[in-house]
Amino acid sequence: MITIRGFNPYQGNVQGKANEPITVAGLLDRARRGLGGKYEGGEPDWTLDNIYDRLEHNSPRIAIIGGSSDHPAHILDHETVYKAALKIWQEGGVPFYFSTPVLCDGTAQNNMGMSYSLQSRNAIAEIVVNQMEAQSYHGAFVIQGCDKQPLGVLSGLAHLDRVRRNRGEHHVFATFAPSHVLKGGTIPDDLKLELAELVSQAAAAGYDDIAADIEDAVSYILQCSSNTSFQGVFERAVKCGLLTEERHKDFEKRLAVSTCDAKGGICAFHGTGNSSRDVTVGFGMVCPELELLTEPPTQAQVNKAIESLFSIIDRPECSVSELLRANIANVIRIHSSAGGSTNLMMHIVGAMIYAGFDFTLEDMERIAAEHPIPDLFDYSLTEGRDIYALAQQCCSGQIRGMETLIYELTRNGVPMALDAPTVTGQTWRERLSHTEGLSADGVKDNPIILSRPRRGFSGVDVLRGNFFNHAVVKISGMPTKQLDQFDDKIAFVLYFENEEEANHRLLDVNMLDRLKAQRSFGLEHMKRMASYNASVSLEALQALSYDELFDRMIREEWLRLAVIISGQGPEAFGMPEMMTPMQHINAHRQLKRLTTLISDGRYSGVTFGAAVGHMTPEAFHGGGLLYLQEGDLLHLQFRKKRIDLLNPGSFASGHIVQDAGELRTERTELGLSRMEQLRKRQKRVAASNRLRDCTDASRGVVPMGVALDAELKWI
Repeated sequence: MITIRGFNPYQGNVQGKANEPITVAGLLDRARRGLGGKYEGGEPDWTLDNIYDRLEHNSPRIAIIGGSSDHPAHILDHETVYKAALKIWQEGGVPFYFSTPVLCDGTAQNNMGMSYSLQSRNAIAEIVVNQMEAQSYHGAFVIQGCDKQPLGVLSGLAHLDRVRRNRGEHHVFATFAPSHVLKGGTIPDDLKLELAELVSQAAAAGYDDIAADIEDAVSYILQCSSNTSFQGVFERAVKCGLLTEERHKDFEKRLAVSTCDAKGGICAFHGTGNSSRDVTVGFGMVCPELELLTEPPTQAQVNKAIESLFSIIDRPECSVSELLRANIANVIRIHSSAGGSTNLMMHIVGAMIYAGFDFTLEDMERIAAEHPIPDLFDYSLTEGRDIYALAQQCCSGQIRGMETLIYELTRNGVPMALDAPTVTGQTWRERLSHTEGLSADGVKDNPIILSRPRRGFSGVDVLRGNFFNHAVVKISGMPTKQLDQFDDKIAFVLYFENEEEANHRLLDVNMLDRLKAQRSFGLEHMKRMASYNASVSLEALQALSYDELFDRMIREEWLRLAVIISGQGPEAFGMPEMMTPMQHINAHRQLKRLTTLISDGRYSGVTFGAAVGHMTPEAFHGGGLLYLQEGDLLHLQFRKKRIDLLNPGSFASGHIVQDAGELRTERTELGLSRMEQLRKRQKRVAASNRLRDCTDASRGVVPMGVALDAELKWI
């Protein structure tokens, strides 16, 4: 009988040995029935007597951790649960099952659910620790889903590992089984024809921007995020009289029911769900057989992962927290090279802190800066290169997912920690010594992972400025030509105190005309902006009226706007994701070519002109965002990793001078008024679930108590 050495709470726990055998037997009986009576371990022997004996002798108690089935990634969890439970028993362990709530970011978009999304990560970590401690589980087989669940579970397991090691008990071991990739939907042919007719109507009516934006939306693989793009364009079309509200709702319904495959899975775009897949793999937590699948894993694939898990039970260097420490540099380089979700900049830091390490955003930045990280991920939702296509390439044996990316990073001179252990019991060097299907060159048709970089830099950069401490921007989401359009440019501030206000104005088809009519920007500032942004001579602009100059600056794309969405930080409003206003900008052909979005909220993707988020201090804590106002001037320098507020008088005289004033002093009344509104708005979030007493975004937004205990050096 396989046993865990050391402390066994079940030896003295009479009630536990009375309660738990029926839960184990019930799970195994359901598993056998659910799999058609199949069991590879011979005649079923999970009698209550045998289960008692395994508990008494400290056999490995393995929690199978799933997610709630109201999330598409978990609707087929039961199949994997059954396969894992039977294999754990066959290996000599004791299987249990529990699931965590999983908040779907897609479902929560643009409603109050977004203010609970980030908090759910910390809640999941807490749930995992509670359940593992209360039931005395040794390790876990995690069915990894989407959004905050993967890093929430990982953080909880890493934190528990640290706690138990501090108590002198056996380390926590775990393996992750990511849910398969959800196949993107297809727009029905009849709907495509109707949308083409709408494009023609828009063009004939002079709304070329709406026509072009609908064509753009149609080119994307259909998924919940692309439906948001359609929504923004349709709402504009309704306001312009091109579309009735009834027909809009009909389009919306037909798109919705065609979006998700019935098998569920993690959405195929490279957002937080699939970036979390990259990260858990990079941390060495995933058996390669389970990394990228197009349907739930087979029994053989589950068996391989559990056999590997049992092989590391007595290897403390393969505990959850130690795998995080050993693989942190690999994770940061993988995430950067693959252009992963901006959200992970916070979740990676948070996981390290939960694991007990004194780690910050600046540590991530330092690792990323040690060596240039090339862009080796040619992902595209309009050219058939989504994560479902990547999973198909892996399942066919052409490439090996993150093993291939690690290999190609190494070949491109990036120092990877190849001697770091993984959950398979092997180091990365040992895993890569098997070369079949390893090179990215194995994919001849539409490769996503590349052997030759698209460009020499990628990833998410940390920004600094004279009105904030830290912010992040996803440079990888911006092609070089697009980056050139916004780097080293002057932008006018458009200020919104919250997302609702921003969404309302960004959907206004006449927003730019209203800005012109309201004379929102100074004439001399506009001339200087055109001169700086586009090297236009001032003499050529002198004869132009305000309206003429404004129209030309839009037409020639000399104007730059910095849309500020304030009051979205962790304590103010739960740090919701700014995807909806971001998509409204992306779905507006004129606006997206002018606009950068800046917020103390968070992001998964990118606007055309960059999405700057996670800004600290947040407005609720007196950060500079609280005091900006419409018409302020920002100097965007993405390659220099800075955004600075400019002195308006100096700029009007043709000089680029950072503002040296103290906004908090100069705009005290404005700040007090906004803070009053923030406190009122904060009460819309349930007090029980507010992110109070947490660190800021640069420290992962983790509970303060967790951060105070994170004292270990990670190097």
